Order: sequence, then structure tokens, then C-alpha cells
Amino acid sequence: MSSDFRSGDRQARVGWFILVKSSRHHVVVLRDASDLLEYCLDLGRSLGASYVEARFEHKASRGLVYRNGEPVSGGMSPLAGIGVRLLVDGNFGFAAFDRLERDLAEEAVTAAYRMAKNSRRPRPIDLGEPVANKAKWTVDVRQSLAGVDIETLMQTADEMNQQMQGLAQYTLMLNPTVADKHIMTTEGTDIQGHLEHIFMFVLLTAKGKTGSEQRFLDITQCGGWERIKEGRVIEKLHEETVQLQRAASEAKAVKELMDGPVDVIVGPEVAGIIAHENVGHPSEGDRIMGREGAQAGESFWRDLKIGESRVGSEAVTVCEDPTIPNTGGFYLYDDEGVKTRKRTLIKQGIANEPLLNREFGVVFGRQSNGAARSSAYNREPIIRMANTYFEPGEYSLEELFEDVRLGVFMKNFQEWNIDDRRYQSKYTGCESYLIKNGELTDTLIRRPVLETTSVGLLSSVDAVSKELRFDFPGTCGKSDPMQGVPVYAGGGHVRFRDIRLGGVG
Repeated sequence: MSSDFRSGDRQARVGWFILVKSSRHHVVVLRDASDLLEYCLDLGRSLGASYVEARFEHKASRGLVYRNGEPVSGGMSPLAGIGVRLLVDGNFGFAAFDRLERDLAEEAVTAAYRMAKNSRRPRPIDLGEPVANKAKWTVDVRQSLAGVDIETLMQTADEMNQQMQGLAQYTLMLNPTVADKHIMTTEGTDIQGHLEHIFMFVLLTAKGKTGSEQRFLDITQCGGWERIKEGRVIEKLHEETVQLQRAASEAKAVKELMDGPVDVIVGPEVAGIIAHENVGHPSEGDRIMGREGAQAGESFWRDLKIGESRVGSEAVTVCEDPTIPNTGGFYLYDDEGVKTRKRTLIKQGIANEPLLNREFGVVFGRQSNGAARSSAYNREPIIRMANTYFEPGEYSLEELFEDVRLGVFMKNFQEWNIDDRRYQSKYTGCESYLIKNGELTDTLIRRPVLETTSVGLLSSVDAVSKELRFDFPGTCGKSDPMQGVPVYAGGGHVRFRDIRLGGVG
């Protein structure tokens, strides 16, 4: 696919879409883009497009980076522009521009039209029934990040750095970000949304008698500045530092404590990464149908009969819900204007519902369940997760431990890996303890490795605790060009039976 237009003196082609790049570097001033969105719709319709979607986004991000308590870099990263998507003869075209000027809008719409017109898909895209939602939504904010001054940011960063003192090395990245979005379509959709995230990442390295231990920790919060306190950010950093130092000094090898299959109880963080990787990704409709095959992999769900095939025990119900307030994946309308809702991916062990946008809703003989997200104005909306979790069960945490003769409590993880079909998976514990005769001991186990198939892992679940916690914030990557969107994952504590663990000697 190609185009011959220019913006200023440059043209950038990225993947399958075209970005109309400004030749002047300056901060784009946020202003009402409604008129320009309507112009894009009218122009696309006049060219012959059966559907036109115009999406304005503005993000303002401030960043501070520290290494071992010393500042490394800082600055501001404004990002704003409009992305337009046209459906012509069953083909999509997409283009974007970063200056709110009518001539650039005309070039972008024309480029997207040509792209769609010149495409030859074997199966035309069908979006199903028209969507014409009108709404404004926002995340719950009491102290907007836009009003937090640099002195407050630096003071908080200093306090965070203090919690990590004593480690061999530590890095902190702090990025408060405010984002506004306005989506309009020729079907009548008119949606405005507002999000605020405090993106926070730390890389911790501890050294001790048993060697070194390292942990990458995402402690991102969604909402206003009050989330620093409400999310116990400072306390969590202190706890993580202490436990990592203990693990580097006291942890014992798995083979010293057990041999053969044992029971494993994982905390909400580990339950979350399992829900995200072993259930969420393989449930994505585009991945199931092979669209992501050359980019981010395929899915073992392609071999399943959705609504019939068993992939786990009856104790396993895994859900997806973007509507949960102040979560990383929070949104009330997706980037195709569809009102979102809770999605039940696995219901009592049965593959129940894939994640769908409008296009793949039609392909699966269903409707979109509001899973279309984009990471920025210059990226297409594609099927994404939001907040993925194990549905709470009926057990208390004490009851989970009581019924374990010998096992491991994997509170959190150090690393993970999974194949392209989301089937063969591996999770390495970080803070992990020995369970003996129904009691949780204070004996630390060094990097226990939980490695099995998705179906094998989910089938070994026999109990889930009552609580629901989202202990795993993350940025989920997908597509080409890469799109990283904020997500949360979690659940209760989950018990797996008869697991053969590997580990570090």
C-alpha cells in the first residue's frame, strides 16, 4: 500500500497506515477539534466511503527517571492529533495527522480512501449493525494530575527512592499522564472520554548470600494524584525492597525442600499474569482468526468450539471488565464507540466468549463486546484486553492453605514466558514460601518454576479464594507498529493441584 502525498517536506509510512507528519516541532495546543472531525466525516462520505471514523486524542505526559536515587532525565511529552479510518468496498484505510489544519485533514482522508480503494481483501469487512452512541465519560479524579507541580512530583520521587535504598541497584520511572479523546463516526457516534494514569515502574536488584535477585515492578495507578496514597505506593515499594533482599539472602532451592508433584497456591499478581497470558490473549478474536499471526502470535483457541470446549476445571471462571473504576484498563466506550461491559472469557472451565471488535463480532456471528482500543491517535483500534482476572471463588485464604500437605505459595513472580499460540507457558516465582502440613511457613523458596500448558495449568485448579485484587498493573503490547495499552490483571488466590516444579539449584 502506498500514497504520494506530502505534509510539509516529509512523509512517513509506518506499517499499513500513513502518518502525516508535521515538519515543525512544537507543542500542539489542545482545543476543540469537533469541527475538524466533522470535516473528516463529510469528506470521507463524499469520496464514497460507506463508513468514516475520526478520532482526536491529546496526551500530556511528564516524566522523571532516577537511577540509584540520582536523577537521570526528565521532561514533557505532548502528543496530539487525529486518526481517520475509512471503509471502502469492504476494505479499511487509515491515516493520521498531528496538526489541527484542514489541508492536512484533507490529505489524510484522501490517503486513507486511496489505501482502502486499492486494497483487495479476500473477505470484505462487515461491521454489522450501525452504532450511534453519544456519551461523555471520565475516570474518577479528585486531584487532577494536570495540577500537580514539579516540586510535588520530585518530592514523591525522592520518597519512593528512599524506600529502595540498600538495594544493589534500583531504577525509578515516574510518568503522570492525562489523556482526552473524542470519537465521531458517520453512523452518529459522538463519544468523549478522559483518562489519567500515574505510570510508575521500578527495576530492583538485590544481592545476598544466595546470589542476586531482580524484579521489574509496575505500580501504575489510574486516577488522580490521590491514588499515590490510596494505592499504598510508598508502602508497597518498601515491602518489595525488604522481601527482595530476604530472597537474595535466605531463599532455599526447590530440590532441597521437595521432590515430585506438589500443590501450588499463587497470589493475585501471579493469578493475574496467568489470566492475562493464558486466557486473555488466546481469547482475542483477531488472534484466533490469524490476523496477529505474523505480528504477536496465534491462539490455541482456534482449535476449540467456543461455548463447548473445556480448557480448565469447573473452578475456573476468568473475566474481563473495563468498567471497574480506577483500574488500568478502565474505559466505558471503546474506540469504535461501542459501550463496553463485563466479558466472561472462561465460564466454569468452558471457553465461553472471545474478545471482539465490530469486524470480528460479525466474523464470529456475534456482536462487538467493546474490546477495540488504540494506544494513540496514530494507531488503529484493534482488539485488546483491559482488566482480566480470575472470578472470586468460595474459599478463604486460610482454607486454601489448610488442605495442602506440602506445597509452595508463589506470592508474586520474577519472570514469565509463553509461546506464540499462548499454550506452553512458564512462570518463575519471586517471593515464594514453603507450605507444610496446612501451614504457611516463613521458609523462602528460590525461584520456583511453574511450567506447563495452558489447559494443563487451568485444569489443575481446584479452588479460588473469595477476594478480588488487582495486584498486577501492566502495559500490554500488541500489533505492528507496536501498541502498548495500560491493563490490570488479578483475581483471588488460586490453588493448583499436583504440579511438578522446577527451580534454581
